[in-house]
Formats: sequence, structure tokens, C-alpha cells
Amino acid sequence: MHKICFKGAAKPTRKPFICGLNSLPVRELHAGHRAAILAHFLLLEAEDRRLRFGLPSTDVVIQIYVAELDFKRDAIFGIFDTNLKLIAIAHLAYLPVGNKRSKAAEFGVSVLAENRYQGCGAALLERAIVHARNTQVTTLFVHCLAQNKIMVHLALKAGMQIDYAYGEAEACLKLPPANSSTIFAEAVNVQLADFDFAVKSNLNQSNKALRWLLKKTKAQ
Repeated sequence: MHKICFKGAAKPTRKPFICGLNSLPVRELHAGHRAAILAHFLLLEAEDRRLRFGLPSTDVVIQIYVAELDFKRDAIFGIFDTNLKLIAIAHLAYLPVGNKRSKAAEFGVSVLAENRYQGCGAALLERAIVHARNTQVTTLFVHCLAQNKIMVHLALKAGMQIDYAYGEAEACLKLPPANSSTIFAEAVNVQLADFDFAVKSNLNQSNKALRWLLKKTKAQ
């Protein structure tokens, strides 16, 4: 399938968002989040799993996928709700270096049904693009089923051009090199996400303590 990238006169229909501060706090995940990541994917309905992974995915398939996530090689980002549940996850998978397309990465995202249309996907893609630029990625790919209208819309919003063939959609975005703006943006995003997570953690602990106190008071 022919891949369409931005070269020469080819222009995106929209100005791509390739650097900036996130509209939502996006936290980079690590191996300690593996259980939360698994819980997120298991909450996806069968059709959502098919659209995310490109084929029907059972619980066992998802468990294997999560167990094999390489946090040292790839970058994985998440958005937490007030209860510290992962409502959205993005996987920035770095492709093998050595082919003619230089350093490249592939972007995949999933958002729980009840949290869609709130900007989670766009925030994750913005965060992934900034991180990709800061790690010398020159091309970002998105590969999904053509039926995945949300992902297709997100790719178009990012300024990508999409090629359709055999029920699949593939797009790519040429990324400019990192600069002081992308480095600053990522540093600020990290600080904001850490602060947001700390606030939510403290709030959850306070709520648990309050519920325990109320329960003990009623029992007396």
C-alpha cells in the first residue's frame, strides 16, 4: 500500500499541531502502570478493541500485548480521571532503524467510550508528537482500519494526508527537528501532568479517609 507523506508541493488541508502545551494533563507511563494499562484495555468493548488493534482481540490477546510492552524502547502516555483510572492511552512505538525512512514511530490510541469527544485523543497525539520530535523521530505513522472514523478524524486534524486501500487507512506526518520550543513544551507538560496526578492522588486519599471516618462514626 502506497504511503503518502508530506513532500514537495503536498500540503496538509489543516495546519498540523506539532508543538505546544497540552489542553489536558498527559502523563508518561512506566512499567509500574502495567496493571492500570491492562485494566483500561479490558474495559474496551469488542468493537473498540477491533478498531484499536486492527483485529478482534480477546482478553488473553490483550494480556499478552500489555505484558510485552517495552517501556524502555517505546513511549506510552495516559490520561487519568479524578479516580486515577486510565481513561485514555497512547502508544508511540519506535520502528526499527535501518530502513530508508530514517527514524520513525507509529502512533496508536484508545479512549474509553464514556470519555470520548473531550479532547483526550488530540491531547495524546500532541504530546506524542512533541516527544517524537525531541527523540529525533522524523516521520510519524498512523495505521488503522478505514472504519475507525475517530482515528481518521484525529489524523486529519493533525495535518496528515491519508491513503485508503483494502479497508485500511495509513497516514504519515513529516516532523521537523526538535527546538527550544518543543523541549520547553515537553518539560512543562511533564510538570503539569505530575502535579495533576499528585493532586488527584491526595484527593483520593482524603476521600478514602473521610469515608472511613463516616463509616466508623455511624457504627458507634
